[in-house]
Amino acid sequence: MGPTATIKLSALQHNLQRAAELAPHSRLYAVIKANAYGHGLLRAASSLEAADALAVARVEEAVLLREAGIQKPLLVLEGFFNVEELEAASFHQLEVAIQQPEQLQILRQNPIKKPIQCWLKIDTGMHRLGFQPDAVDAAWQFLSTHESVAKGVRVMTHLASADDLADPVSQHQLKLFHSLTQKFSTATSVANSAGIIGWPEARSDWVRPGIMLYGASPMQGRTGEQDGLLPVMTLKSRIIAINSFTKGSAIGYSGTWTCPEDMRVGVVAAGYGDGYPRHAPAGTPLLVRGKRLPLIGRVSMDMLNIDLRGLPDAQVGDEVVLWGDGLAAEEIAQRAGTIAYELFCGVTQRVVFKEIDG
Repeated sequence: MGPTATIKLSALQHNLQRAAELAPHSRLYAVIKANAYGHGLLRAASSLEAADALAVARVEEAVLLREAGIQKPLLVLEGFFNVEELEAASFHQLEVAIQQPEQLQILRQNPIKKPIQCWLKIDTGMHRLGFQPDAVDAAWQFLSTHESVAKGVRVMTHLASADDLADPVSQHQLKLFHSLTQKFSTATSVANSAGIIGWPEARSDWVRPGIMLYGASPMQGRTGEQDGLLPVMTLKSRIIAINSFTKGSAIGYSGTWTCPEDMRVGVVAAGYGDGYPRHAPAGTPLLVRGKRLPLIGRVSMDMLNIDLRGLPDAQVGDEVVLWGDGLAAEEIAQRAGTIAYELFCGVTQRVVFKEIDG
């Protein structure tokens, strides 16, 4: 009787629509990389029919989608890194980000039968992937004239600090991007989820909603609910034992939490072996019958302990929400010193996934 992750497809579709409402003049790449942020790659791809296109990080993710029958335009955000990946991109007609001189060299040395759509990625301040400003014109010239590249090269960048509306970096990036690309007269893409929500000027021809599709806010100090989003994943388990302990009893590994009075303690079948964060501290909320109850003691591999003083009639078998409906994943992540992205991606294979439509 371990945890289950319920995936609400209608919430996923609602969140896509929310992105469309915020960027009404943009086309949408629904980002489903990293197994759709832990929600299921094929499940998400099949449910996001309203998206204009899909985006993944790596060629193998896109190939898997094509082999599963997904025909939508597919953008590979990291692009290709060897001849085999280039040939796969050509065969499956993938769109690719071109962000390093080595990729230009691979194109130069390896003609392909079917030209591919390319996005020239520019580093405007993220300092991760992308051509530096002084190399943009040469890369553009190469891509615009090479026979292996489809006509209509597009340009993109990635925002480094869009989650913080007070950080001037995003404004600097937007100005730099515009100054570098306005002469190209082509389609552009800047906004990730934070750009869509917080930076209207980043909502260009194409936007790339990612984490917001799954119901979590990318903005600092906010939850998805505050941004009009619905949780897609609800991770649940059950109470499998209830024990009564006297004042002073130490709970869990190393006895890091001590009962302040005689009390009942529940044992929940969930732990870091399922993807619940090991470093979640005592006091992190769990939801039982709609009541927030605190985690106590250390999270172990298969179990965690819960303070039942706030729900005297709790019983073995009661359902426990770890995050999702009624309990924002952002709150659990913040308590554990991480982000909702990591929680979603960290749910392990032994958790049973279930889909619901409504």
